[in-house]
Amino acid sequence: MAVGEQTQKERHPLARKRVIVLVTSGSLLLIAAILSLMIGPVSFSMQEIWNGIFVANDTMERRIVWELRFPRVLVGMIVGVSLAVAGAILQGVMRNPLADPGIIGVSSGAGLAATVIMIIYPAYIMFLPLAAFLGALATAIVIYALSWRGGASPLRIILVGVAINAVIGACMSALMLLYSDRVQAVLPWLAGGIAGVGWVQFEMIIYYAIAAFVLAIFSVKHIRILRLGDEVAKLLGHNVERSRFFLIVLSTLLAGMAVSVSGLIGFVGLVVPHIMRSIVGGDYRFLLPASALGGGLLVVVADTIARTLFNPIELPVGILLSFLGGPFFLYLIQKRRDSFADN
Repeated sequence: MAVGEQTQKERHPLARKRVIVLVTSGSLLLIAAILSLMIGPVSFSMQEIWNGIFVANDTMERRIVWELRFPRVLVGMIVGVSLAVAGAILQGVMRNPLADPGIIGVSSGAGLAATVIMIIYPAYIMFLPLAAFLGALATAIVIYALSWRGGASPLRIILVGVAINAVIGACMSALMLLYSDRVQAVLPWLAGGIAGVGWVQFEMIIYYAIAAFVLAIFSVKHIRILRLGDEVAKLLGHNVERSRFFLIVLSTLLAGMAVSVSGLIGFVGLVVPHIMRSIVGGDYRFLLPASALGGGLLVVVADTIARTLFNPIELPVGILLSFLGGPFFLYLIQKRRDSFADN
């Protein structure tokens, strides 16, 4: 009895809430995925969804559900999970809730490489995912190198990243002006969306996604130590710079993988981890899986709304998320204005 009472006292005050959030988020993601399969210009019942997925006859529900909607939902989940986990990792490494793959320029680096392939070398379009990842990785290395002054402080990395982001934006604008006759093929991709993705894109990223998610699980220990501060981490015998570089490369892989199939979808990596942190706390053992589920849920729901709200016109999900993410970013800045002023 005494042991039971002691265990009850030692339990974290957020323990029950964290379990509820994880279970609820997973359930909502499953419900959102099923609704996304059912809703559209042609609606289906649960029985028709089941037949479309598991009965391999040449029927309308098979062609629409299996060949169009099901891979789109899966790709949407992977994109949302990847961007949210990348954002959560960067926010942990930088110890700054405003860190995001899009804001510090990593996503833009992937976007520039992909734009070069689509505009200048369209014959090599099959290398688009690899180019996006290499573009993101090269950008991350440049940011890290320019931030290095006997070490790379989180604040310096963010400031350099914002500057690099502006330069990359100018390069992309120049490319589109120089090759204005080919811009039409790139504009939908730059707006960010998963319309037209299928099993090819799913098979293209799924193995990278599995590897990246496994690495993300093992990165939790490093993030928790880095969040204690560089000096404390070094006193504990931790190699701060090596861990920070590994985590930045991991978030780069996640962001580059998402950008390669969805284009420039912003704010998922910023909004989702911040919301989840306010609910489950800053412990990355719970924050990382909660952010992953929340990111997948946000992109699947937003994509369903974007493709049905203005039917028959399909709005790129990146535009809808920017409408939501922009005001939230301003809210974050407003909420933290006192801490910014102190710095």
